[in-house]
Amino acid sequence: MKRVVIVICDGLRADMVTPEITPNLIRIAKAGTHFQAHGGVFPSTTRTTAAAIATGCKPGRNGLEGNAVALDMGNGLEVFSVGPPGFRDKMHQALGRTLKSPTMSERLRDHGGAVIYGNASPGAALFLDPDGHGHLVHRDLAFGPGRTTLAPHGASHDATGDAALTARFIDEVLHDRKPALALLWQCEPDHTQHEVALGSPAHLDVVRAADAQAGRVYDNIRHDIDSGDVLLICASDHGHETIGEIVDLEDILVAAGLKDAKGSPDVAIAPQGTSATIYLSADAKSRRDAIAEHLQNDPRIARVVVGEDIAALGLDPEGGIDLVVLGHANEDLSEAGMPGTAIAFQGDLKIANNVGCGQHGGLGRYEQSPFLICAGAGFAPGLTIDSATSVIDIAPTAMHHLGHVADDMDGRALQS
Repeated sequence: MKRVVIVICDGLRADMVTPEITPNLIRIAKAGTHFQAHGGVFPSTTRTTAAAIATGCKPGRNGLEGNAVALDMGNGLEVFSVGPPGFRDKMHQALGRTLKSPTMSERLRDHGGAVIYGNASPGAALFLDPDGHGHLVHRDLAFGPGRTTLAPHGASHDATGDAALTARFIDEVLHDRKPALALLWQCEPDHTQHEVALGSPAHLDVVRAADAQAGRVYDNIRHDIDSGDVLLICASDHGHETIGEIVDLEDILVAAGLKDAKGSPDVAIAPQGTSATIYLSADAKSRRDAIAEHLQNDPRIARVVVGEDIAALGLDPEGGIDLVVLGHANEDLSEAGMPGTAIAFQGDLKIANNVGCGQHGGLGRYEQSPFLICAGAGFAPGLTIDSATSVIDIAPTAMHHLGHVADDMDGRALQS
């Protein structure tokens, strides 16, 4: 039976996939095809990219448009993080749906099924299969088809936990169950990159750890890859930039009289890391252009996007977002010498931003440069491809290998 195995190294930027740092990924690339102009979606955040990978559609089409989003739960607009386990139910309550596009788990429910082992945030795992069509196992939640409750995996949220979860994934999923789709999502190096300087010894350690787990998976299915039965996709969701400065958009707009007060529902600011999305209540819609002009005059802000121009970012201009704020990004080096520095944002929700450490969510060169390697039938060994690809190409590529037509996705099936 044809199978697809996907391994995600969360936050691993493409320029770190080198023989010195990631020898296992290079080994897999030599056995397959390395796509070297691979790109992400906007916002370049884990939860939005999880939904994009699962559906093969951009955030504006699949319906999850940020790591944080504004919902009206009956008391006006409020910004929620997509990360906690309970967000999925809030979204369903407010909108009457989760994702607008079918996931790979839904497509494969009656065709070999999907098993997902996740170690990033609960929300990142959930939006790979938010409506419970397959099996999903995370440290904070787990379910089978129909959202029947299962036991969480219990692995820690770090490189040690990734290693433990990989061992279970190999034994329980690759060797025992053998579903049509098996997906392992590691939390590293992303988890550590948010707390250390990019390029530091602590950073390099977790990159090497994530690389080691990808190598373990490859070694356990190598024969099936060589036979053409299994397609192995090794990838990341986004890269990272170094935070140069943090800008609190809520403070700016309240001080300018363009937002009523901190936490007020008239102007809801959802921070995405190195970008932000702003939602306006019906009474505040008239402030849109004034807000855009005021923020555009801030030298730390590269661009404010409004109206139909939001569609060019892959978002839905009719989906509730009224403005998108993009911070400046440049080639400045981290303390440890890695290029790529960007402005990070706070909004109504205060997220973990650490100056001098990693962040993502915008359009910076490095955060928009995840990696992609495919090994198996249709992918020539040792080939590198320089034409542009995207994370939304992963789902149609997987469906193509499994013999399923997926012509209603934004991405395309890749081959070499």
